[in-house]
Order: sequence, then structure tokens, then C-alpha cells
Amino acid sequence: MPSETNPLLEPSTLPYQLPPFALIDDEHYLPAFEAGLAEQRAQIADILASDDEPSFANTMIALESSGQALRRVAAVFFNRSSSDSSEFVTDLEERLAPILSAHDDAIRLDPALYARISALHERRHDLGLDPQSVYLIERYYIEFTLAGAQLGDADKAALGSLNQQLSALTTRFEKNLLADTNELAVVVTDAAELDGLDAGEIAAAEAAAAERGLDAGYLLTLVLPTGHPALAALTDRALRERLMRASRSRGIRGNEFDTTALVLEIVRLRARRARLLGFPDHASTVTAGQTARTPEAVAAMLEGLAPAAAGNARAELAQLEAAAGASVESWDWAFYGERVRRERYDVDTAEMRPYFELERVLHDGVFFAASRLYGLRFEERHDLTAYHPDARVFEVFDDDDSPLGLYLGDYFTRDSKRGGAWMNALVSGSSLLGTPTVVVNNLNVPKPAAGEPALLTFDEVTTLFHEFGHALHGLFGQTVYPRFSGTNVFRDFVEFPSQVNEMWMLWPEVLENYAVHHETGERMPRELVERVTASATFNQGFATSEYLAAALLDQAWHRLDVEAADAVTDVAAFEAQALARVGLDLPAVPPRYSSSYFAHTFSGGYDAGYYSYIWSEVLDADTVEWFRENGGLTRANGDRFREIVLGVGGSTDPLEAYRRFRGRDAAIEPLLVRRGLDV
Repeated sequence: MPSETNPLLEPSTLPYQLPPFALIDDEHYLPAFEAGLAEQRAQIADILASDDEPSFANTMIALESSGQALRRVAAVFFNRSSSDSSEFVTDLEERLAPILSAHDDAIRLDPALYARISALHERRHDLGLDPQSVYLIERYYIEFTLAGAQLGDADKAALGSLNQQLSALTTRFEKNLLADTNELAVVVTDAAELDGLDAGEIAAAEAAAAERGLDAGYLLTLVLPTGHPALAALTDRALRERLMRASRSRGIRGNEFDTTALVLEIVRLRARRARLLGFPDHASTVTAGQTARTPEAVAAMLEGLAPAAAGNARAELAQLEAAAGASVESWDWAFYGERVRRERYDVDTAEMRPYFELERVLHDGVFFAASRLYGLRFEERHDLTAYHPDARVFEVFDDDDSPLGLYLGDYFTRDSKRGGAWMNALVSGSSLLGTPTVVVNNLNVPKPAAGEPALLTFDEVTTLFHEFGHALHGLFGQTVYPRFSGTNVFRDFVEFPSQVNEMWMLWPEVLENYAVHHETGERMPRELVERVTASATFNQGFATSEYLAAALLDQAWHRLDVEAADAVTDVAAFEAQALARVGLDLPAVPPRYSSSYFAHTFSGGYDAGYYSYIWSEVLDADTVEWFRENGGLTRANGDRFREIVLGVGGSTDPLEAYRRFRGRDAAIEPLLVRRGLDV
């Protein structure tokens, strides 16, 4: 298809190179991928055809400049596959997965290209380069080496085959999970069963049923984690049990969407790949290229926290059972947890929901905090078309009114969107390529019925602030080289900026600005905020245990060597043994994700890396302490954090950047206090 008829084959002429979504049809994707792949192959061939001695310009700059068309179509397509998928999209994604894997391997495993990079790496300090350029050489050398560039031809062929198989399997896992999640949504026919939900939540469930094509009734769609927001409010215990059992049965029903065989095969192939690369297991392969460096370092933290977390969870369970006057199961925890919270702290998080109207939270909370800290201004662009009618486009300006980029917000759930919440970059800022920045946030908030306000739960507000932290990282990280732009940092560092941004949701001056009752206009009572703050460590035994259970489960799967991986035949049994080994086999506290629906580790790029959240939280908690010690949410503090940490993207070692910001390594004590583990 000629470029003039394919809007993906040329840079967009829209503001900030926003993809021309209104012009993009399904028929454009495959030809654009084929053209982009061919273009980059030719560009790499030109690098290797040069008889000149390897130089930074003819090798590194040429590499960074290659593949722009492929980068462009991939950003649009994979945003579509996660945010607004279809049968066509999932089928094409499965078809493309091994092709793209083979393409990446052809570059990273090319011996001549590796030789050029190695030669530059040996002379990197003698080339008169700036620190970012030296670091670029170092990162390419490390990543090519860890990818297997040093292997012989036979091993490279085997590695390429493994990579292609894995790309196909992880794509299939995501497809199966979305389908099974949609199919397992809980249908309620009697409104009385929804007692405990407010009118807006009931209306949203009714609208979801109508959108699904049901003649009547209500639909409770599943979220990605094991728990469900409605579990805290529903008084009907049988319905709570139905919700929890539906959530936990994803991928294990033996139907066409079953994921257990995929889990086992992914684990086995990852173990084989690790051995081929010279590592004992997949976790060692992953952490070698992260700040953690070794799985032993990860284990030391996770397993060190697990006993205290499990002990706190057991103590909390005793309190809940005393309140319930009966045994508490996993589907009861959130319900009785809220009851105990109300009794002990006079706090009901559902009481806060009328104060969390989406528009106020977004404009007067999320955007306000960014303005206060960094001087940003946001202007909605109704003239620009996003990829879905629910997605909105905002132009972002710096404090001097200079343009910074575009921010797209897509907040409501739908059957075509995968579960969870995330940030994507549609265009990544790079001065080398002259590209601006366009970032997307996705949430899965139930869409209210027409004319009704979108009221958020406490957790959904937290998620919105969290994901916007990723967006800020993407907007600020406008570097020279595309390899370092935005959130292109170590995986176990990438959650740090977003977790810091979470903290501002309850910062007094921020909360007072957005927490306004959607009907009365009254601000959230200060005493309610104080009670919420006082209850901050309440239920942290549960929260920490469910997270650690998932993180340690991820590690357990990926610390298996080839023989051990081959020996596992029962996913449920392996999971039970792994949790029992670390003392987190608590029936009332299931893992945040079980293996069969653990998208982070089996399709989402966090394989052997789910530890990243709490690893980053050490930095996050220590950073919040720094803000408290230095006057809070001031422009001076925001500018320092932006300049030293957020703005550098991945162009420097993240822990070195943190040391420059904090003046020392992060201390773990603030994290222990926050999670109630300091006792």
C-alpha cells in the first residue's frame, strides 16, 4: 500500500504528531508493519555495509535513528490492542508476535553489529563524548550481551526460536485472559442482591448489562486483581462469594480460554532461554539488567518482609472474625475490613466516594498537584480526535506557556479494554529525532449511566494519581536519544515516580482542592481526612501480604532451572507450595494475582519483575520524607525532583540520579513505617 494511502507510514501532521486516528483503519496496520520492518532492515544493512571504522555517528546515531516507521505503527497498534481490541486486532497481534520477535533478534544477535558496538564500548571514554552518549554505548553493549549477541550461530538460532515461541505464547495468554474475564462477569437479576452499592454503582452495572446485550439485570465486570471493589460494600454474602470465585477461576476452567498450559510452557521456555544465555534461571537473566542485579537481592527484601506482613494479616483476620462473629473467607475480608475500619477509626471509605467525582479529581486534584509542583497547565483539545470516543486529549504547557506535549485520558472500562491501569507513550520525546511527547493513561472505572456523575472509589483515585505519575515521567523525560526517553528506565525503577505521585492525593492542600461533594458542593470534612490518615496502616497486613504473595510467586516460577520447570505439571499445586514456603498460604488473603491471571508476569513485561513495586516503594517512601523535611509541595521541590530524577528519563543510572536528589541511598525505614512493619 503506497504511503499516501496509509496514514501510519509518514509522521503525522497533527499537533505533537498525534496519530491521525480518524484516518486509521484495520487495513492499514499490516502493510505499515511490513513497510516499517523492511525500512529498519535496510537501515541496519546500511550500518553494516560501511567500511569506515565504527564511530558514534555511523553506529550509535544510526541505530537510534533507525526504525522510526516501525516505532510509529507499533505505538499505535499496541495501544489499540490493550485499550480497544477486537477479534481482528487480537488475531493480527498473534500473527505479528513471532515476526517482531525475529526482527528484534536479527538486530540484537547480529555479530557484525555487536562487534561495532563492542569496539565503541572499549573506546567509549576516549571518544570525547558527553555522559549521556557514553551511557548510550554502555546500555546497548549490556543489552546486546544479555540478549545473547555473544553466542555462536547454533545457539543464536535456538534462542531465536525460543523468543518467537514465547512471544506467541504471551500474546495468547493476554488474549485468553481478556476473553475469560469478559465471560466470567457476574450477572445479577435481582436488584436486592446489590444492597450496599450506591445508586450510581447500580446504574453503572445496569448500563454494563445493557451494553453487553442483556435484556435486563445488572453486570459486575471483573477487574484484573483478585479482589473487586464491590466486595467492600455488598451485604449479600452469596454474591460476594460469586464475585470472588469468578475472579479466581479465570484461566483454570479447562475451556478454550484456559491459561494453565500456557503458564507451564512459558516458564519452561524461559528457563531454557536462561540456560542458553548462561544464567541458572530466568530471574537471574532479568535482574542482571536491573538495579536489583540478582534474584538473591530481591529474595532478601521480599522474604524479609513476608513474616511480618503475614503476622499482621493474621492479627487483622482475628479482628475481622471478632467483628463478624464467624469465620471470614476471602470474599468477606473487604466487607468486614470496612466495618472494623468504621468502628475503630470512624472511617468508611465509601463515605468518601461522593467527594471523588472524576472531573474534580482530575482537574482540581491530579492536574492541580502537577501545577503546584511543576507549574504545568492543561487545556482540553476537543478539536483533536483520540482512538476511542471515551478517550480525551489534553494539551500540556510548561509554566512559561511553552508546549510540553499531549496527555490522553481513557478512564472507563469496556469489554475491548484489558483489565488494570497503565500508561503508554504514543510519541516519545527525542531531540535527535525531533519528536514531541504524547502519552496515554488507561483506567477501568465503571462508566456511569447517561447523566450520572462518575464517582471514584478511594482506590480508583489512588490509581489515577499513580498512573498520572507515569504520564509525568513520560512528559518530562524528553531526552536526546529515543532509547532513553520518558519511562524507558530500568523496570524496577519505573514505578518509583508513579508511586511518589500517589502520595499527593491525600496531601492536605491537594485534597482540600478537589474533594468536594458532587451534590452539595461542600468540601470533605477535615476530620474525615484526619481519620483516614490515622487509619493509614490499617489493613496493611492484608495489602502487603497479597502483594508479596504475588511478587514471590512470580519469583518462584522464574527461579526454576530447566529440570525443575519441566517437573512442574500442576499450576495450582506449585502455587500452593510456593506460598506455603514463605508463610503466605493464607486462605483469606489470596495473592493479588494468581498464576492463571497474572498478566504482569505472563504477558505484561513484568516477568521476574513484579517485585519492582515494593522495590521502588523504598525510594518512594524515602522521597516523600524528603518533601516533608523540605517544605512540602513547593515549586522549588518539584523543580528539583523533575530536573534530577524525572527529566533525565533513562539517560543516567537511576540510583545515581536518586543519590544526587536525596544526597544518599534510600533508607528502608519510611517504607516499614508506612506499611506498619516497623513493630
